[in-house]
Order: sequence, then C-alpha cells, then structure tokens
Amino acid sequence: MNRETIILVGFMGSGKTTVGLRLSYKLRVPVEDTDRLIERREGCTVKEIFASQGEAYFRSLETALLREMAEKKRKGIFSVGGGTPVEPQNRELLRQLGTVIYLRVRPETVYERLKEDTTRPLLQCEDPLRRIRELLESRQEAYESCADIILDVDGMGIDEIQETIMKEIRKMKLLVINGPNINFLGIREKDVYGREDYQYLLDMIQKKATETGNEILVFQSNHEGAIIDRIQEAYFDGTEGIVINPGAYTHYSYAIRDALASITIPKVEVHISDIMNREEFRKVSVTEKACDRQIYGQGLEGYLQAINFLIQRIRKTS
Repeated sequence: MNRETIILVGFMGSGKTTVGLRLSYKLRVPVEDTDRLIERREGCTVKEIFASQGEAYFRSLETALLREMAEKKRKGIFSVGGGTPVEPQNRELLRQLGTVIYLRVRPETVYERLKEDTTRPLLQCEDPLRRIRELLESRQEAYESCADIILDVDGMGIDEIQETIMKEIRKMKLLVINGPNINFLGIREKDVYGREDYQYLLDMIQKKATETGNEILVFQSNHEGAIIDRIQEAYFDGTEGIVINPGAYTHYSYAIRDALASITIPKVEVHISDIMNREEFRKVSVTEKACDRQIYGQGLEGYLQAINFLIQRIRKTS
C-alpha cells in the first residue's frame, strides 16, 4: 500500500474535502482538491465550466490533470470530484497515484447535506434527491472497483472517519508461503516438526494478524510452479512482505530463488526444524540469499518471529 499518497473518492457531499484537510494536519502532508486545482487553472468555477463548456470538457480536464499527477508522481492527499472515477482511464490513473479510499454514503445523507447548496450543477433540477439516487447507483461500481479501502461514513463524525482511515493506512499486507509437505504438519515426522497440525499453524497466523491489525494471507502448495506464480502475484497485489518456508525446494529450487529475488519487498525464510543439525543437504539453502533473514529451529514460533521482523522493517521504511 502506497502510504505517501492518499486519494479520497466518493459522491459529492461525502466529506472528501473536510476529511482531506483533517488528514493533512494529522499526517503533515499537503492536501489538494482536484476541482479547486482545475478552477485555478481555468480561472472560473466548476459550475461556470459546466455552463460554458459542458460536462464532457470538464471530464477531459480531470483526466488530463490525473495523468499529469501520475507522471510527476505527486505525493500528498488528494480529494477528487464525485464523477472522476466514472471514466475507466481515470480509475487506472487513481490507482497509480496511491491508496484510494472510497467514502461511501447514502443518498438521503447527501441530500440533507447539499439541499441548500446551489453550486452543484448536477443537482440543479426539480427532484435533487431522485437525481442523487440515480447518480449514486450509476457510479457505485466505479467507486468500489478503484478503491483500496471502502468506508461507510453515514453517521460518522469527521474525527471518527480520520481515525478509521489512520488505522487502515497503517495496516500492512503480508504473505506467508508454505511449500511441499507443510500441509502434512502433525502427520509427518512428529519428532522433528511437532504434533500440531497445519490448521493450528493457520489459526496461529490468523491470531497474529488480529493482534497486529494487519492482513496476513497464507498460501500453500506442493508444486514449484504454483509457488513461483504466487510470488510473482505478490508483485502486483500490494503485498509488503513475504514469509516463506520453501520446504525441500529450499535446497535446489533456483527458480523459486529467482522469483524471490525479482521483487524487492522484505522477505524472511523460515524452517520449523534446526536445519543446521540435520542431514548435510538440508544445511544448503539456495533461497536464503534472496531473503533478508533466515529463521530456523524455532518450531512454529519461527513464523511469528518472521512476521515481527517484517512489521518492524516495513515501519522503518514507510
């Protein structure tokens, strides 16, 4: 998750501008409203642009601005117009910019907030509540499809919204990968790997995720190619750190080693048993050098140690 840039999306009246200002004070980073940026560049208000040039022209200005921001890698907090995510190219640009947070709100809430506001060109009609419902329904999928985080903000005060967002952006996404035969814990060589089964390990990791407030996904496969595919997928899905127990692939899979080396997020190699006091072939790890740390001989506790290491490393660099 890119914590350096936060994009607030949502329908008009959802509180994007106010929330953006509060977050700016809290995080000590600049905040911009894309509507205001366009107004300054055009020398007139959004309402005047709609009246003189039409909505299509205004939407083209939004796209051009987002593309410029993405190219310049602008950082900070950005509140975007309610209709901005409707264009598919805009949704892609928003995701490129940073973490997209959708402030989801009910039509009735929007109406109560904006019923006296005459500056909203799309609501200048005989039945604004009906218009709000129609627009929200048509835009809902666009908002949700580009959002990394969705918050239902009806009934929430600004302080509560701010604190919820702060908790969410602190949340890390970690991945635990288990290689061949790890799923046979509790069955295989109990004197070496212990009597706890694989579900015990999954429950232990889930408890750690709850305690730390982070998202920790677990993947297991007995197939080399599937493990490589999952490592590569981590490059695209926002994973911030990997714990990997490659099992027997540790000792000869240069393909897994190359996959690990191809992504620069922190990685920890874990082994349940003390590999340095077992057979000679187990003392050799071709994947170790592609990781930031190796932990062995700590039993299942080694997974928790690896997760702690990743959390500390990510905090230092974020």
